[in-house]
Amino acid sequence: MIDFLLLALGVALLTIGGEALIRGSLAAARRLGVSPLLSGLVIVGFGTSAPELVVSVDAALSERPDIAVGNVVGSNIGNILLILGLCALITPLAVKPMALRRDAATGVGASILFILLVGGSALGRIDGVILLVVLVAFLVWAYWSERYHAAPSAELHKAEAKEFDTKPRSVAWTASMVITGLLLLIGGSQVLLLGAVSIAEYFGVSEAVIGLTLVAVGTSLPELSISLIAAIRRHADVAVGNVLGSNIFNLLGILGVSALLQPLPVHQRILQFDQWVMLGTSLLLIIFLYTGSRLSRLEGGVLLAGYIVYLVLSFNVFGA
Repeated sequence: MIDFLLLALGVALLTIGGEALIRGSLAAARRLGVSPLLSGLVIVGFGTSAPELVVSVDAALSERPDIAVGNVVGSNIGNILLILGLCALITPLAVKPMALRRDAATGVGASILFILLVGGSALGRIDGVILLVVLVAFLVWAYWSERYHAAPSAELHKAEAKEFDTKPRSVAWTASMVITGLLLLIGGSQVLLLGAVSIAEYFGVSEAVIGLTLVAVGTSLPELSISLIAAIRRHADVAVGNVLGSNIFNLLGILGVSALLQPLPVHQRILQFDQWVMLGTSLLLIIFLYTGSRLSRLEGGVLLAGYIVYLVLSFNVFGA
């Protein structure tokens, strides 16, 4: 019970810390005159992935690579199957495929790049550099295309920033939110890891399983809250775009930083099962979006059912 309380406390601290960091960073960007386009593309994109970043980096430095990698792979699977499944059940998500085309393709490409770089064994420091270089190239390409060519996705990233109430704030408020957010993220990651490792030991399952499920869902709560709010407000492009952007940052940014700091051997079950589920869900999302220009309630139900099947297989078939 204490371990589950630690896990819940860690998730709560990460969620509050991520929210504070995003709001503080957006307020700072507004004071500095940063465009809504860049704020939505970078600050919201990085901010919603901040819990995954802190947890995976902490796990890598603590020599717990199964949690570091499992957190990212599990988050990407959960983002599509769980979060978008829930959002589509609440309200069908009518989207503009042109606005999401680049990010959807990049998400699939990032999954394929991960599989190629791992090569059946591990992510090394060189692999981390490659992932980060690809992320920087993607951000430059995205900003350039949206800033100078009026790409349809430009309005999407502006709308992502508007999902947060960014009224003018004082310098003291802005600084305190950023600092508080960072401290909560660091503290939350420590508490969450402590609880997660103890739970894995108690139930006799691998740390990879805990990272892929409990930790991954916990660190994905910022994406869940933003996407659910956007779906309720009928901002379907924001809900889907937030998930696609988060998945790109998770694979390229978080694993890039983690592998650069500490080489990451990849658990055999991730190589045999989870990385293929991650790639398959990315491809399935593209099929759903482009065949009907929306995620229907039926398709949302399929995604959610897929996540339930994934959890059952995770614990009962691939739990070792």
